Amino acid sequence: MTHSMYTLSVPVFKQMLTALKAIMAQADAHAAEKNIEADALLQARLFPDMFPLIKQVQVAADFARGISARLAGAEVPAHEGTEKTFAELDTLLSRTLDFLDGIRPEQFENSASREILLRPGTPKEKKLSGQSYLANYGLPQFFFHVTTAYAILRHNGLPIGKRDYMGTY
Repeated sequence: MTHSMYTLSVPVFKQMLTALKAIMAQADAHAAEKNIEADALLQARLFPDMFPLIKQVQVAADFARGISARLAGAEVPAHEGTEKTFAELDTLLSRTLDFLDGIRPEQFENSASREILLRPGTPKEKKLSGQSYLANYGLPQFFFHVTTAYAILRHNGLPIGKRDYMGTY
């Protein structure tokens, strides 16, 4: 199960984040071409109680790094979440992809049965096996934020489609 846990996580994160990086570059170019304030897109939401685009991208990157690190038995990289521009989000996505490139399949030895502790020391503390963490929590969370970022941009007129969302596989 070592390599399958890796295969079901790191390459998937890399594919989707690379696609998201390309979509964000398209959004930046679209805003410039149409004379749209970048912040109008970066702060756009699907509904008032949802995170804006900028936070959706930050959280997607956080999940990719956090899930991979926890399953690999590595330290979760710290992230400040201070990005405010398309360029800063591009740097965040590049750094996340670089981090993922440093994760090796061998690090996932016994990761399916590794205990993952979420929100330690809080009333929401939860213990999951690595397999449950990836399949039932991590991947759904990651895809929610990537999909929401895509939907925000599509809703705001960016001419993208399923191929843009999927990227290269």
